[in-house]
Amino acid sequence: MRYAAGIDVGSTYTKAVILDEALTVAGVALEPTGFQLAKVSDRVLERAAAEAGLTRNDLEYVVATGFGRHQVPAGDAQVTDLTAAARGTGLLFPGTRTVLDVGGQTMKASRVGEDRKVQSFRLNDKCAAGTGAFLEKTARYMGYSTTEIGPLVATSKEAVPISGVCAVFAESEVINQLSQGAAPADIMYGAIVSLVSRSIQLLKRVRIESELTLIGGILRFERMADVIRQELRTAVNVPPADSVQLVAAMGAAVLAHRRLAARAGQPS
Repeated sequence: MRYAAGIDVGSTYTKAVILDEALTVAGVALEPTGFQLAKVSDRVLERAAAEAGLTRNDLEYVVATGFGRHQVPAGDAQVTDLTAAARGTGLLFPGTRTVLDVGGQTMKASRVGEDRKVQSFRLNDKCAAGTGAFLEKTARYMGYSTTEIGPLVATSKEAVPISGVCAVFAESEVINQLSQGAAPADIMYGAIVSLVSRSIQLLKRVRIESELTLIGGILRFERMADVIRQELRTAVNVPPADSVQLVAAMGAAVLAHRRLAARAGQPS
């Protein structure tokens, strides 16, 4: 059995996925990225290998992706996170034609072809109001941690309007809503609705085609996908909560196996 790995060094978390030659997941690991990118990528890769019952030497090829992809010592090749996400969503949902990736610091929308190559894309990487950081800041203003966002918003009955014009101004807006008696759960729901409105703008700019697949850490919160479904009035694919953050790393591992097959002169 041959094993290859993908490692996604994101701005918030670093993720590693090991696939066997049947493209079945053998091991995964993730932890906060921090500032020492080389060290965290090595550590996460070793943890994923250990979960698979392997050592680093058993990994025949490693493809790195994410903003820190060029700082992965074990990386044999590097690809953009858009490319990796297209391959990962294609593995999980072969009919995917549009991808929305909502991470901690960026939001990306892309349209992919039948060959799983990116045809067009749009990014929102300049303003925190269009990323997961907006939800995290809103939660912190109200005294909640990131892990509490999901359970909190699940109790909401009605979204409180949050402009989302700028995350820097969100604190005063949240304080104002709280002073008027708004429930924290409803404010959190409003923040999600605001984030969704920005995501739909990006999707429209790449011209949405079915099937639409949603990925990224913020999709751990089920209400996010629910609001997108309601706004677009269409079905969407969402990976299981324990793998929604791992899709780009998974796609990088798929590409690692393609590199192995090409090197061996095999069809991929």
